[in-house]
Amino acid sequence: MNRTPSEHSSTFFKIKGAAGHLTRDLRQPSAMADPAGCCRPCTTCLLCLYSCQWITAKKEKRKGLRTTKCDCSWFLFLFFVFLFTLVWLYFAIIILNDFHNFNEFIFKQRKLWLDWSLVLLIATAILITYSAVLLVLALCLQLCGQPLKLHWLHKTLLILTALVVAAAFTGLGIKWAEEWKSAHISLQATGPFLHIGIVWGMTLLAWPLASFIYRTRNRGLKVFLLLVYCVVMIGLYLAPLAITSPCIMEENQLPPKPALVGHRGAPMLAPENTLMSLHKAVDCDVQVFETDVMVSADGVPFLMHDEELTRTTNVQAVFPERAALNSTAFNWTDLQQLDAGSWFLERRPFPTVLSLSDGDRYQATKQRIPSLEQVLEAAKQSNISIMFDLRPENHSDYQSFVNATLEVILQSGIPLQQVLWLPDGFREQVKQQVPGVQQVYGRKRLQNETEPLLRVNLPYQDMSSEEIRQYRQDNISVNLYVVNQPWLFSVLWCSGVSSVTTNACQVLKEMKHPIWLLPSSTYLMIWIVADCASFLAILWAFLLLKKCSQRRQTVESETDVLLTKINSLMQE
Repeated sequence: MNRTPSEHSSTFFKIKGAAGHLTRDLRQPSAMADPAGCCRPCTTCLLCLYSCQWITAKKEKRKGLRTTKCDCSWFLFLFFVFLFTLVWLYFAIIILNDFHNFNEFIFKQRKLWLDWSLVLLIATAILITYSAVLLVLALCLQLCGQPLKLHWLHKTLLILTALVVAAAFTGLGIKWAEEWKSAHISLQATGPFLHIGIVWGMTLLAWPLASFIYRTRNRGLKVFLLLVYCVVMIGLYLAPLAITSPCIMEENQLPPKPALVGHRGAPMLAPENTLMSLHKAVDCDVQVFETDVMVSADGVPFLMHDEELTRTTNVQAVFPERAALNSTAFNWTDLQQLDAGSWFLERRPFPTVLSLSDGDRYQATKQRIPSLEQVLEAAKQSNISIMFDLRPENHSDYQSFVNATLEVILQSGIPLQQVLWLPDGFREQVKQQVPGVQQVYGRKRLQNETEPLLRVNLPYQDMSSEEIRQYRQDNISVNLYVVNQPWLFSVLWCSGVSSVTTNACQVLKEMKHPIWLLPSSTYLMIWIVADCASFLAILWAFLLLKKCSQRRQTVESETDVLLTKINSLMQE
């Protein structure tokens, strides 16, 4: 079929126009193309969630977009915020052991009772989830070769997240500095497992890192990132050399299980410092009932921890005009009118309150403030020891408090070896009047100690594993308080502590063995296997992505050849 010159000309321009379009399409940056493993809808969704710019999710709108140095800086900031928040999550879990003290502190200051541990965990979970989701989105975008254009809203929220976590750490350091020691102790329980987790977390990071290195053309940046990554991994591989734990030992070296001391009885199962709490502690195989004693205005010693009665009684309803007075300002007749159990069901100081039986709930509502005489009689019948502080030590009539307490002890008929005396005030007088009472000291031994200590009672943060072992060798009984979490109990058990004061006697009673116990040879094998497997996984990631990169470069070379032929054809 013959064509006219005008038809030939029209056909030529059509071919030229199509070639031009093909040339422009082929010359688009390969980094903006969706890799074979990334489907268009997935890429669109990732961009929409990370960049919050719905229009840029369309491929034709993404042409020419690049990940700038500023975008890389925001990605690094996101990564460090995630790590920062992850560390805070670890701290939040660790301080749960002592959080009841924080709840009591807030009540003392604000007269508001709330389980603030729930608030802490919920807020921390929100922050860690948000930063983790953003980080996963960024890593997926990097693997798909898409630009990391973090939206300003995410940038603002990340800055707020960092500020909130920094404020939390600052408040912890100012108001609750001993928790830093708790964190150090926790590493003895979690160190070996944290090490393996971090190693494999950094191993997974090799995939997006290798993808970025093979895509970027900045040689200096490649060398820097590889050098940093290698240094970090070598440090992690060798980290077990610095990890120590008392639970890395042979089975036959494990010390006996520590005895349990009920902190105000069994406060998770009954109202604290009541006869019901004492009986629940006996059911938990507790050997010592730890409590606090005060003396009423008419000289009757009774059980009470707080200087005021507002937290653990209904004093505001019975004596509203006297509710703010010190507990010692009430006579025994007034104290007997107070309900010392209903608050336990109303405020639910521990989650275990929800699981109480109907019988226990009824019994809790019938609790009254017990006198020391009643408690000593119950302890004698249950064959359980009693250890107590005498409060308040700064009271002007403290010596009369000591005399009244000693008189009740002597009249009770309890074997004196079952009484453990904690107060430091007038200790010499106590030794003379009741020499059979066991003296417990709230301090470590001194170098020039005139009389050897036989029993010490200290916060668990104040004694290292080495000190516990030394005291045990010297036949000094060490009681540490307050130990509620199984991980902490396990560390102290492996260290050889004699006993622990606990709120959770029902939990620790059921522990027949520390949470974990590893012979050193087994831990060495786990360490070597984990490091070797990590190294092979990293090597595989870099080799596989290098092969993919070479294949992509081959496609680009073929594209360049095709473009050259098209241009030659167009010029002819």
